[in-house]
Amino acid sequence: MPPYGRGVARGFLTEEEKANVPKVTWPLLKRIFSYLLPYWKQMAVVLLCILISSALSLLPSVLTGRIIDEGLIDRNMNMLVTLILVSLGVTLGANLIRVAESYLNNWIAQHITYDMRNKMYRHLQQMSQSFFTSNNQGDIITRMTSDISGVERVITNTFTSILSNVITLAVAVVIMYRENWILATVGILVIPLFTIPTRWAGKTRWTLTREAQECNDNINGILNETLSVSGQLLVKLFGREEYEYDRYKDVNHRMISLNIKESMAGRWFMVIINTFSSVGPMLLYLVGGILMMQYDSSLTVGDITVLVTLLGKMYGPVNSLLNIQVEWIRAMALFTRIFEYFDMPVDIKNSEKAIKPEQAIGNVEFKNVEFSYDEERKILKDISFELKSGTSIALVGPSGSGKSTIANLILRLYDVSKGQVTFDGVDVRELDLGFLRENVGIVSQETYLFNGTIRENLLYANPKATETELIEACKKANIYDFIQRQEKGLDSVVGNRGLKLSGGEKQRISIARVLLKDPALLIFDEATASLDSISENKIQEAIEPIIESRTSILIAHRLSTILAADEILVIKDGVIAERGVHGELVKSGGIYTELYETQFGKALEA
Repeated sequence: MPPYGRGVARGFLTEEEKANVPKVTWPLLKRIFSYLLPYWKQMAVVLLCILISSALSLLPSVLTGRIIDEGLIDRNMNMLVTLILVSLGVTLGANLIRVAESYLNNWIAQHITYDMRNKMYRHLQQMSQSFFTSNNQGDIITRMTSDISGVERVITNTFTSILSNVITLAVAVVIMYRENWILATVGILVIPLFTIPTRWAGKTRWTLTREAQECNDNINGILNETLSVSGQLLVKLFGREEYEYDRYKDVNHRMISLNIKESMAGRWFMVIINTFSSVGPMLLYLVGGILMMQYDSSLTVGDITVLVTLLGKMYGPVNSLLNIQVEWIRAMALFTRIFEYFDMPVDIKNSEKAIKPEQAIGNVEFKNVEFSYDEERKILKDISFELKSGTSIALVGPSGSGKSTIANLILRLYDVSKGQVTFDGVDVRELDLGFLRENVGIVSQETYLFNGTIRENLLYANPKATETELIEACKKANIYDFIQRQEKGLDSVVGNRGLKLSGGEKQRISIARVLLKDPALLIFDEATASLDSISENKIQEAIEPIIESRTSILIAHRLSTILAADEILVIKDGVIAERGVHGELVKSGGIYTELYETQFGKALEA
């Protein structure tokens, strides 16, 4: 008989699952089996193993009858020993075949999930930036991990469980009818009596388990809110200790009550199951006894024992197949979720005839560019400017005016809604993406460093960089003196997201990393926005020599970082409101003058 415990609850769908039952269609099934197709030979061997092991696992039950009749009742020691050894051999053989089947099954499942993970990761890498800004990061990770891992469970459990249980039942029914059709019919008619309490008790326990889980979530919520540093301080400041204690006590009492009910439901469940599982054998013994004693002298004790044993072996597969609908729905939902991501179109991709020039110069031009993340609000409106190789442009303006969006359009993290962005005279949509991003380097406000050494983070931009090139880049970024003071120098660990470094140190390492990339165009996007004045000065000292020798775009709302630019564009509400050099714009009395006086006015007065 199969184990019954919390696993019974798996035979029922949650309310969310009921509301989102996927539509199973032939194209969906065909797509699922397309992942199995490359491994059809291994699948065929698995099927053969299931067939053989299912048949062999029932053979000892048949041999039990002969052990009783020919060995024990006939008092034939040789036959008894022989049949016992054969039974043990068959059992061992069946178990060894199951081991082989399990290995192959896992091998297939692992390789299919390996293929799916690689395909999903490649697909996600190709998605545009809007995909990552509009989708929950946790959901993306879940599709990559839990959902695809679930496919492994579907293959190793659901599919093989269906095959194994169906084969076991079919073989058992055939053997039972060959033994005695009357007793076989009686046994099969008894099986529904076993399934009725199983479903009822399982549903009761599932309801109680779900309520207990919700109650446990409430307890965890209270603990997280009131026992955290900030939460506990708030409780104390408002004198709410007794209120929170009463709230916790009430939900804790409900949890205890539900746990007791669930435990007792399990006990009653086992009583019912054990009682009903005994009904079938008792009926077979009764009917078999009547037949053997009054109607059919050829029926033996061994025959009846075989039928009783086979009936017991049918309970597990029947119960499993009753729950298979739920497992099937969950499996289809799993594949549907994965395919939803696979079917998301790649908005930013290479054109069929992508251009890949031999060398990049760094000329950039915006021609009447418009852009919006959605139809309701335009971010950029009729933006036109030209950046020639060897020069620098600064983009200034209030937050949300569209400055960073301009940089994103050059890199093709997004595509323009209207107009054209060209790089060295070629529309960026016609350039090879790899070539474009290889020749544009960006230092953003939110510096991201991997949890590794300084050297590893620098080499991410150029894995072939020499020690001399690393040192030279660090010197240009004004970070080499700091690195030399570290005990392990370039091999110092920066911590997760660079948490062992200050904001200014991370930013200067980021600048060195971009310099190692040696791009034709450098973009500094709010590179000093969140730093203190000392860190800002150090980064400013690093940036100024760089922009004098490289084609650069400086994006900032702090004007101290853009004074050396050849031209300044003032962006407001998605348009170029003013343009010129610093001296002219300060005297113009416009937006730039207002920004300048806001940032420097008080300092000048002092």
